[in-house]
Amino acid sequence: MTDILAVGRVAALNDILRRSLSGGTLVLTAGIVALGRERQQIILDAIAAFDRFEPDNDPYGERDFGALEAAGERVMFKIDCFDRSGRFASPDPTDTSVTARVLTVMLAGEY
Repeated sequence: MTDILAVGRVAALNDILRRSLSGGTLVLTAGIVALGRERQQIILDAIAAFDRFEPDNDPYGERDFGALEAAGERVMFKIDCFDRSGRFASPDPTDTSVTARVLTVMLAGEY
């Protein structure tokens, strides 16, 4: 996706999901679930506050990946954009009517 407006829209939609957990689905891996609700909340709060998007970790400017330390753990998050069936890539990640966003949170060791 090279259109700067489209990239900005995708980034904004990804930020909404990352910050508010709305506009998509949250998936926690088994390692994150095993940490318990209190530590999960600390991790989700840290992901919501994450703002260290740079060319090395965000080469396309979509704000769809991050790695950070939270709740004593090395954590990674990834946002994927699927079609509504969840089987294929979204035909247009800027269009929420055809896109199912998924935020996956995992321990770095689960990658």
